[in-house]
Amino acid sequence: MKPISKINVGLIGASGYTGIELLKILIQHPIFEVAYVATSEGGIELDALHPSLKDIFTCKVQKADASQIKERCELVFLALPHQTAMGFAKGLLDSGVKVVDLSADYRLELEVYEKHYCPHEDIKHLNEAVYGLPELNREVIKKSSLVANPGCYPTASLLGLLPFVEHIDENFPIFIDAKSGVSGAGKKCSPSTHFVGINENIFAYKVFSHRHEPEIAEKLRLKSGKEFDINFVPHLIPATRGELIDSYMLLNEEIDPIAVLKEYYKDEAFVRIFENPVDIKTCSGTNFCDIYAKRRGNKLYVNSSVDNILRGSSSQAVANANLMCGLDEELALPFIAYVP
Repeated sequence: MKPISKINVGLIGASGYTGIELLKILIQHPIFEVAYVATSEGGIELDALHPSLKDIFTCKVQKADASQIKERCELVFLALPHQTAMGFAKGLLDSGVKVVDLSADYRLELEVYEKHYCPHEDIKHLNEAVYGLPELNREVIKKSSLVANPGCYPTASLLGLLPFVEHIDENFPIFIDAKSGVSGAGKKCSPSTHFVGINENIFAYKVFSHRHEPEIAEKLRLKSGKEFDINFVPHLIPATRGELIDSYMLLNEEIDPIAVLKEYYKDEAFVRIFENPVDIKTCSGTNFCDIYAKRRGNKLYVNSSVDNILRGSSSQAVANANLMCGLDEELALPFIAYVP
């Protein structure tokens, strides 16, 4: 068999938590070759930015420049804030470079995006973007040049809810109680993420106003044709990583929820169905989503968990890149948890 040629990839936005997680996967990837690493400022060695990579992988961190990327890379990961990401993406896409965008810039329909974020500057490519949840859009992702990597909360919420969309009574609201480790807030410190603010503490934030709420609602609507009333409440917990989702809804018929889950995900490598409630430690450090569900009468409880900066961001981005490049989706993805 003819060996597969190396594929040059780049990363813009290497300084954050998603950036380091992407690099950890890409450095060990058998096909992807890290050919370009950039931040907004550049000008330093990578191990100065991420000391954990010292003597493992060395390169010069560049100041992000789209013209350089076009010459060096076939695919680029954008680990940038919303609005900034679309500014880079449109030029790269027009030059034939494939893009996996980890921001929100291409995740939503135009009206929904502009209501919750900002005016969109790249409507042309927005209409071409594919939502990068492999279990939902795998075959379309394979043909796409632009994949919008889902948010962490929507990833865990949607994977828990999608198997039940035909069985949920849409006349009643869905309540989602979400809890995430502090790494989901990024590197920049704030009163709520400062040690004295989060240590031995837990609190809700952005109640019924988090930007991931419309993302969950939109994807459920597009999948089912139903308008679900999503009520999303996130919480910050004193953990570095991990995310736990508790979803509550009413059913329109009697079902065996574990049987539904097992049938829906029977061919999925990175969804595991549990007979008991899940936790964040069991999938921490992996690309797995762990799910449990239980029914009482017409009431359904769905419990799902992911690593918020891997399955909820970086490892899922690599899964999407694998698919876009005609590779095995599972290539180089982490599957052994950080236990203990």
